[in-house]
Amino acid sequence: MVFQEIDGCLLFRRRQEMVELCPWGEGIRVRATENKWFTDHDWALTMPAHKKGVITIGEEAAWLRCGSVRAEITEFGKLTFYNEKNEILLKEYYRSWEYGVRGRRSGEWLFLDETTNEKIGARTYHNVGGDNYKICQRFQSDAGERLYGMGQYQQASMNLKGCVLDMEHKNTQASVPFLVSSRGYGLLWNNPAVGKAMFGSNRTEISMESTKQIDYWITAGDTPAAIVEQYCAVTGTVPMMPEFAMGFWQCKLRYQTQEEVLQVAREYHRRGIPVGVMVVDFFHWPHQGDWMFDEKYFPDPAGMIRELNEMGMKLMVSIWPTVDRKSIHYEEMKDRDLLVRVNRGLNVTMDCFGLECFFDATNPEARIYIWEQARENYWKKGVSLFWLDEAEPEFTAADFDHFRYHDGAALECANEYPVGYAKAFYDGMISQGVDNPINLIRCAWAGSQRYGALVWSGDVPSTFTYLRYQLTAGLNMGMAGIAWWTADIGGFHGGDIRDPRFHELLMRWFQFGTFCPVMRLHGDRDPHHEPLDPDANYGGGIVSSGADNEVWSYPKEVEDMMVYYIRLRENMRPYIREIMAEAHEKGTPVMKPLFYDFPEDEKAWEVEDAYLFGHDLLVAPVMYEGQRSRSVYLPQGASWTDSQSGVCYEGGQVITADAPLNRIPLFFKNGRTIFEDMN
Repeated sequence: MVFQEIDGCLLFRRRQEMVELCPWGEGIRVRATENKWFTDHDWALTMPAHKKGVITIGEEAAWLRCGSVRAEITEFGKLTFYNEKNEILLKEYYRSWEYGVRGRRSGEWLFLDETTNEKIGARTYHNVGGDNYKICQRFQSDAGERLYGMGQYQQASMNLKGCVLDMEHKNTQASVPFLVSSRGYGLLWNNPAVGKAMFGSNRTEISMESTKQIDYWITAGDTPAAIVEQYCAVTGTVPMMPEFAMGFWQCKLRYQTQEEVLQVAREYHRRGIPVGVMVVDFFHWPHQGDWMFDEKYFPDPAGMIRELNEMGMKLMVSIWPTVDRKSIHYEEMKDRDLLVRVNRGLNVTMDCFGLECFFDATNPEARIYIWEQARENYWKKGVSLFWLDEAEPEFTAADFDHFRYHDGAALECANEYPVGYAKAFYDGMISQGVDNPINLIRCAWAGSQRYGALVWSGDVPSTFTYLRYQLTAGLNMGMAGIAWWTADIGGFHGGDIRDPRFHELLMRWFQFGTFCPVMRLHGDRDPHHEPLDPDANYGGGIVSSGADNEVWSYPKEVEDMMVYYIRLRENMRPYIREIMAEAHEKGTPVMKPLFYDFPEDEKAWEVEDAYLFGHDLLVAPVMYEGQRSRSVYLPQGASWTDSQSGVCYEGGQVITADAPLNRIPLFFKNGRTIFEDMN
C-alpha cells in the first residue's frame, strides 16, 4: 500500500522513498528518506508531541490534520499544506508542464528541462556514501511573501525574501532555522546539517551537504504571535530571567587582574551607578582548557566575588571550549574521546596562542566533564553565571568535512554544537539548585533558548553599518525563538575611545542597547594596553587588553548620557520583569517587529528600522551618523505618546521625531507610562 497509518502517523512508501507525516504539538512533522528507516533524533523538537492528528486515506491522496494545519500527500508523494480556511500555505515545487516533458521516478512527478536535461523534483537525494545523502527540498514560492527568522545574519534586510543564507555557524552568524511567513505558517528545518537556504521569487530551496533524511515541522496561525508561540511550545522557552540580569552589565576586553575588576566595581558603587553583572573575559586562566583562575593574577577569587556580591554585583567568567595540549585536562580528555575529532592529519581544531581541540558538546560525557571542572573551580568560589564563548565553535579553518563529533560527521550535525554547549551548563546549574539559569553564549541553534541561552552577536565591527545590522539580527533571532539576545554596546572591533566619531556611535549604540533584552557594554577598545608579561609562555600575562571602557572613560556628555540610560533601565525594571515573564511563559520575543502586534497593518510589515520592546514601547533607534531627527511609522490601531514631548499621535501615520544626540525616540502605546520622567 502507498499509504499507511502507523502509531498515529501517516506513512507514504513508493519505490525507494518513504515519507512520514506525524502530528507534533500544533503542527506536523515531516520526515523523508531513501533509507529504510528514520533516525531516532528529535533534534530541536524536544518537547513532548501530543499525537492527536486526524488522518484520512483515499485512493489517490491522504491527509493529516493537526492544529490549524492540514497536509495532503498524493499517490506520487507531492505535499501541499493548507490552513483551516482551506487556503494553500505552502506546496512542494515541481517543474511545470510547459517547461519540459513529463516523467515519473521514485514516487515523484519529475520533469526534464529541454536545455539541461536536469530532473527537477521537490525532494532529491544524492548518495554521498553509506546512509548519507546530499538532499534538497524545494517549495513553490510566492513572490510577495515576506519571511522572517532563521537566526542571526549580518545584513541589512530583515525580510529574508530574496536572500541566500548559509546554514552554518560563524563568529557573528547563527543559523537558527525557523521562519515565519506572512502567509500564515511557520517552518522549522529540524536538521543540524551544514547547508544552504535560498528564498527565491521562483522557489524556495533548502539543501544539506550530508544527512540521512529530510526533517521539518510546519505550523499555521492567524498571527505571527500564534505561530511563534506554537513553535516555542515544541522547542522550549527561555527560563524566567533572574532579577540581577535585567540591569546593566559592565564588560571590556579584558580585565587583567582581580584588583582591576574590584577597582572598577568599587568606582561604580561609589558613584551610585547600579551594575548587575561584572564580567571577566578570556585568558584569566593558565591554559585554555584548564577552566580555572590563574592564581598569579586572581589570587583570591572567592574574596573578590564576596566583595562584588556585597556591592550588588554578580560575576560572570568567560569559558572557552578549547583545550590546549598543555592543559591539565588534555590527555585525559583525549584518552576518553571527549574532544572533537579530525578525519586526517594533526588533531587540531583551532590555533590561538597554541594548538587546541574543542571539547565535544554533542557528547553527554564531555558535557558532564566540562561542568565538573567549572563547578569545582568557579561555581564553588561563587561564580554565578558563565560566558560561553567560541560557541560555533570557531574552527581556524571551517572545513566541515574534516571534523567529526560524537553525533556524527560535522557536515551532518555541526549546527547542534551550541545547543549542547548551553545544555552542559544549564544542566549543571540546575543540578546545583538554580531555578532559572542564564548564560551568555556566542551562538545558537533551534531550541537553544530552553537551556538559558542569552545569545550575543559576536565580534562585530564598531560602525554605524553594523549597528544597523544588529537591529536586523536581534529581531530575526526573536522571530526564530531566541527571546534573549544582545550585542556588544559600541561594537567589538575598532572603537577608539579618543575619537569623537566613535563617541557618537557609542551613544547611539548605548541607547539601542538599553532596549535590548540584556544591556551589556563591551568592546576591544583602542588604544591597547600592553600585556602584563609578554615573555611568559602561558596565562593571562601573554594577552594584551583593550582601552578602558567604563562610563567615566569617555567625555562628560557621553558619560552623562550613559548614566541616564542605565538609570532609565533601572526605572523600567517592573516593565522588563513583565515582558521577561511573557518570554518565559509563551516564547514571546522581548524585542519584536511592529507587525508582530499589528499583523493587519500592511505598512507595519514594511518597517525595518523600529521595533517594539515588549508590547507597549515603540523604539526608533538612530542608526546613521549625524542624524538628529528621523521619520517613524506609528502602527494603526493604537495611539502613541512621544516619551519626550508628551505629544500623542494616532497610529497609521509617519511622523518626524526629534533625535538629539543624547536621546532615542520612544513612544508609549495607548497612554501607558513605561518609565517615570527622569529629566
